[in-house]
Amino acid sequence: MADLLVRGVDDDLVQALKKRAGAHGRSQEAELRVILASVLLSPTRRNLAELLAAMPDVGVDADFQRQSDQAVARDVFN
Repeated sequence: MADLLVRGVDDDLVQALKKRAGAHGRSQEAELRVILASVLLSPTRRNLAELLAAMPDVGVDADFQRQSDQAVARDVFN
């Protein structure tokens, strides 16, 4: 395992780390390992708006309009 040294960390961040570590019953070092692993090794979660925005723009809006109940749906497979 490698060692990591981070210099110039803001005092407010250090205090927040101490508080969080204490709340979880861990040392600051152990808490920082957990934080790094959760951020860097977990897949990113995106909200619905981000997922919808990432969808490719294909087709025209008419392709997605609801058909009336009386209309016969066309055979899209033949």
